[in-house]
Amino acid sequence: MSTSSTPSPREPAKVQSPPFFGALLRVTWRQVRDEMLRAVHAAGFSDFQDAHLAVFSYPLPDGSRPSDLARQRRMSRQAINYLVAQLEDLGYLERRAPEEGERRLIYLSARGRQVAETILACLRRLQADWAEEIGHDRFEIFLGVLSELAARAEKPKEAK
Repeated sequence: MSTSSTPSPREPAKVQSPPFFGALLRVTWRQVRDEMLRAVHAAGFSDFQDAHLAVFSYPLPDGSRPSDLARQRRMSRQAINYLVAQLEDLGYLERRAPEEGERRLIYLSARGRQVAETILACLRRLQADWAEEIGHDRFEIFLGVLSELAARAEKPKEAK
């Protein structure tokens, strides 16, 4: 009999703590994305795919350059251009040059605006549901903490 606390290769390692906050945020974000996609499909946009949510996230890409959108979403320009081309073919986005410029920018089409409104309505409903479920005061604190952390994330890192 071994007295070592190291698990054998056949025994799974025991997790000594609950999931860290990053995992909890990821699980919660997955639930939000699933709800958004269900709402979009229920509104009749059955060709809209989960991957398209990367483009239809905050801030919306109305008037964006593809390279800026790629940077905001932390995706390669090739991946963003692929999604934008798909969404353009499906009628959710259009690329056009503004009057004062030559470069084509990404704009929501009328159909894209409908999807954006569907997503926003879903998020408002989900937020109200969660506030009701855990209590409005606790939910306001939760939103305040997330807002504070998001504001910190947006600030440029100071050089040491």
